[in-house]
Amino acid sequence: MSVVNISCYKFVSLADREVLKADLTARCLALDLKGTILLAPEGINVFLAGSRAAIDAIVTHLRADPRFGDLAPKESLSAEPPFKRMRVRLKKEIITMKHPLIRPEAGRAPSVAAATLKQWLDRGCDDEGRPVVMLDTRNDYEVAAGTFENAVDYDIGIFSEFPPRLAEHLADYAGKTVVSFCTGGIRCEKAAIHMKEIGIERVYQLEGGILKYFEEVGGAHYRGDCFVFDARETLSEDLQPASGRLHR
Repeated sequence: MSVVNISCYKFVSLADREVLKADLTARCLALDLKGTILLAPEGINVFLAGSRAAIDAIVTHLRADPRFGDLAPKESLSAEPPFKRMRVRLKKEIITMKHPLIRPEAGRAPSVAAATLKQWLDRGCDDEGRPVVMLDTRNDYEVAAGTFENAVDYDIGIFSEFPPRLAEHLADYAGKTVVSFCTGGIRCEKAAIHMKEIGIERVYQLEGGILKYFEEVGGAHYRGDCFVFDARETLSEDLQPASGRLHR
């Protein structure tokens, strides 16, 4: 498998999105990359596929900008690019929740690393003995492909439905530690920030989402595959297309 696929994001204030769009479009096309980069006032969201050299080159270029210096792409391999073309798009939000935009200057949501989460799930509580609730922030069709054992989900069709559904269940989380999770980290970080803002006391996001969890600890406590928004459709715990082929 010769195609390297990466995904990463960063909540950071961007006031020069038009300039960034022109620069990244030119560089990605020159490197023969395929995929999508989203640019919004609240940050950047990246999904790219290409050769090892091309991926390394674009990551080096992105990290040369101090705002993106700590980007930590999640990687997987495939035989073919799972994207048909290259697009750099300007958006209002890098993930739409239809609530006030993330304020990057206010800091990130608390996070838990994959290895630590596995330890919590192994023993059924966090380091302080509190019950751990896994909260799936993804859409219903993504959850159907696979999720963590006993995870809570709200059967939502789009992410903007998450806040009102959550508001109906705030009492469920009293005295518990809540870990929000999603595919790659972006939705669960935004969800965790929102949950902190509305008063849920102990909230963490799963650092790097399901894909980082698969990469670091495999499929422990997870059942099924992980839906991804490209031609691979779903990835198994070894980060390979679950069906063994791309869907066009």
